[in-house]
Amino acid sequence: MDRQTPRATSDEIDLYIRTYYSLLRSSGDVRVRAFEEAHLFSRSSLHLGAEDTSPDLAAFAYSAARLPDCMPQIRRIVLGQSMSQFQEAGFPIDRWQIVRTRGRRRPLRWDGGQTLAVFVASASDIDDLVPILTAYQIEWNKLRDHLLSGRITDVGDDAGLAAAVGTDLAGVARLRAALGPSSDAILRDMIVHDCDMFVRLLDGSFREYQRSTQRWWNAIAPAVTQGRPIYFVSSNSHSLANLLGGYARAHRDEIVAFLRRRNFENLAPRYDEAVAAGNEPDALAILYYSLRAFLHEPGAEGRMDSVQESDQHAGIRAMLSPGKIDVDAQVIDLSQLQVDNLDPRVRVPGVERIAKSRALIVNIDYPLGMAAYHHLSALTLGVDELRGVYIMGKAATLNGRVGDVMISKVIHDEHSSNTYLFRNALRASDVQPFMRHGTVLDNQKALTVRSAFLQNREYMDVFYREGYTVMEMEGGPYLSASYEVVEPKRHPQNEIVSLVDQSQFELGVIHYASDTPYSRRQSLLSKSLSYFGMESTYGCAIAIIRRIFSNELERIED
Repeated sequence: MDRQTPRATSDEIDLYIRTYYSLLRSSGDVRVRAFEEAHLFSRSSLHLGAEDTSPDLAAFAYSAARLPDCMPQIRRIVLGQSMSQFQEAGFPIDRWQIVRTRGRRRPLRWDGGQTLAVFVASASDIDDLVPILTAYQIEWNKLRDHLLSGRITDVGDDAGLAAAVGTDLAGVARLRAALGPSSDAILRDMIVHDCDMFVRLLDGSFREYQRSTQRWWNAIAPAVTQGRPIYFVSSNSHSLANLLGGYARAHRDEIVAFLRRRNFENLAPRYDEAVAAGNEPDALAILYYSLRAFLHEPGAEGRMDSVQESDQHAGIRAMLSPGKIDVDAQVIDLSQLQVDNLDPRVRVPGVERIAKSRALIVNIDYPLGMAAYHHLSALTLGVDELRGVYIMGKAATLNGRVGDVMISKVIHDEHSSNTYLFRNALRASDVQPFMRHGTVLDNQKALTVRSAFLQNREYMDVFYREGYTVMEMEGGPYLSASYEVVEPKRHPQNEIVSLVDQSQFELGVIHYASDTPYSRRQSLLSKSLSYFGMESTYGCAIAIIRRIFSNELERIED
C-alpha cells in the first residue's frame, strides 16, 4: 500500500451514503425512519450511543445545535437549490419566516407550521444534514420513551428528569441547552408525540450548484475592479474585519461598559485582569468576541450600520448573502487600509507602504464542504490575477487538544479520493508568537471528510496509522478548485496530485482544533469554542494577514 494514499474504505459508511442518496432520488417525501437502520449500522464516532437504549445527550445536543429552534414542530423538510425551485414545486418560501441555527450557517425558511425549507449549496449539505436529522429523530424518540417510562409530570424538575433520562444534573443542563430557551415547552411536547419526519429533495444536480455560486459571484463582482490582483481568503466574517478595520478598538469604552451593564458571560472581570496584567492580546480577544453581542443589544439597532460605515472608510466592503446565497463576503482594498486602524499584531515592518498596493483581498465566510469548490471556481473565473489562496477553518484533531492550531502539507480528499501534496506558505513560527495557551503543529496531514457524522473509529484508525491527524471539511474541495486554476483540465480522481511546484499563486492552509473525536472528555459535540477559541482563531487570521502584507510589500517599489 502506498503510504501516502491509504485505501481506507468503510462499508458501513458507504452503505449509509448509498442508502440516503438512492432514497432521495424519489420525487416524493421520504421518511427519515428509512435512514435509521443504515445510520445505526454506520457506528458514527459522533453518535456512539446510537444503538443504546439510553439517550446519547451529546449526539442530540450536537444535532439540535445545527437545527433551528422551531425543529420540534417540523414534520417535513424540503431541500432545494434556489428560490425558483421551491416556488415551482409549490412552496412560496419568499413569504416564509427566515430561521437560523447556532451551529451551521445554512439558509432556512419556515412556514410557521410543520414545513422547513433548506437551501443546499452542494452535495455536502445533504451529507451533513441527513445524518443530523436522523440522529435528532433517534435521540428524540429515545428521550420520549424514557420520559414516558419515568412518568414525568413536572418537566421543570431537573432531578426527576435526570432520574428518568439516566443522567445527572449536568446532563440535564446539556439537554436544556440543546433545546434552547423553550426547553420546558419542548419537553412537554416530546411527551405528547414522537418524532417522525419526512425529507424531500427537489433537485441535486451539479449544474444547479454551479448556477447558484455563479449568482453569488455576480453579486460580488461589481466590487472587484477588473485588473486588480486578488488574494482569496476563506475564514469567517469577523476576524479580518476586526484586525484591519479597528471598530472594536475605537469603541473599547462602549464595549466594556456593555460588558459591565449586561454581565455578558462574566467577561468584564477577565477584561480588567488582562488590562491590569498588561495583557493586551487577551483584552483585544474579549473586545472582539463581545462585539457581536454589543451590536445586537436590544435597543441598539443602529450599531451595525455604524460598523459597516466605519469598515467602509477603512477599505472594507461587506456583502451579506450576495446573490441570496448565505456565504457572506468582504472585499478589502489594501490601498485604503489605515495603519492606525490595524491591530498591532499585523503591523509588519514597512506596512505604511501598503497604501501603494493595487491588490484586493476577497474574504468569504467559509462554505461547507463541496460548496468550497464551487465558490472558489466561480471566483477564479471572474478575476484576472490570483496571488494567493488562504484557507482557515475549524477541524478535529487526532493528536492535539482543543484550541491547538494545525498546519498541513498533505490533504486526502474523500470527495475526489485524491491525495494533494502542496507547499504550505504558513508555518508554526508564523502563528506561535500569538499563542499563549495552544500549541501550533505544522507538517501535518489532513483528511477532508464528507460529513462530521460520516466517519467511525475503525475508519479513522486507518488514516491515523498513516499519519493523518487533522479532520476537516473544506481543504480538499479548495485544492481541487486550485488544481483547475493551474492545469488545463478538471481535477483527477483517486490520484496523488502534486501542487508543490505550481508557482502561479501561494497556498496557505491552516486549521484550529474545535474537537477531539478520540477523547469524549474533551469533545465539543455539545458546546461551542466560545471566548476560549479566540486565541487560535485570531492567531490563524493574524498569520494570514501578515503573510499577505509581506508578499505585497515585496512587490511594491519604494
